[in-house]
Amino acid sequence: MGTLAPVGAPYHEDDRLEIHREVVGRLDTNVWTLACRRTGEAVLVDAAAEPDLLLKRARAAGVTTVVQTHGHWDHVGAIPAFRRAGYPVRISPADAAMVDGAEDLGVDATLEDGEVVAVGELRLHVLSTPGHTPGSVCFRVEGAPVVFAGDTLFPGGPGATGGDPQRFATILAAIESRLLSLADETMILPGHGEATTVGAERPHLAEWAERGW
Repeated sequence: MGTLAPVGAPYHEDDRLEIHREVVGRLDTNVWTLACRRTGEAVLVDAAAEPDLLLKRARAAGVTTVVQTHGHWDHVGAIPAFRRAGYPVRISPADAAMVDGAEDLGVDATLEDGEVVAVGELRLHVLSTPGHTPGSVCFRVEGAPVVFAGDTLFPGGPGATGGDPQRFATILAAIESRLLSLADETMILPGHGEATTVGAERPHLAEWAERGW
């Protein structure tokens, strides 16, 4: 089971923001909380599992909304609890059907490429990065070298595409154009495991293309 990270121990911080991580569920899924230090408002990225734990984190951190990187089961298990608690939950239209009872739960299938999500004075830019799922998205923090990448990009390569060459080509193109085009120091915060950077991953693009996964 995950444990609630102590307040004051962020995974990453600067003078404008704090980022905390919870690792939950059977697949050790990362759940990220991004907080605006100037307003106290926060967003939770991927309501994955262990809802009691995540709701405690959300309430303590000032979370006002939940955004989903994609709709796979290991990233959406706590959505019903968040909706019952009154939190808006948003996901891309292409992945909404993956959330059981999304319409009944009031999940908003409204995250679109290019949209900007306000988090206090912070801004999250929605980047469409299909391939792992049809509606996978990443979230880039405006004015900070941080991207919440879900299962699109990990240290060492792209997220799983089920051995499907078309899906692999799609995710590779998305990674190249939407993520590896960012500055070298940009932190990639994935859906599982530890962070990496654009600078660490960009040199390996041709290797990933050659190996096919």
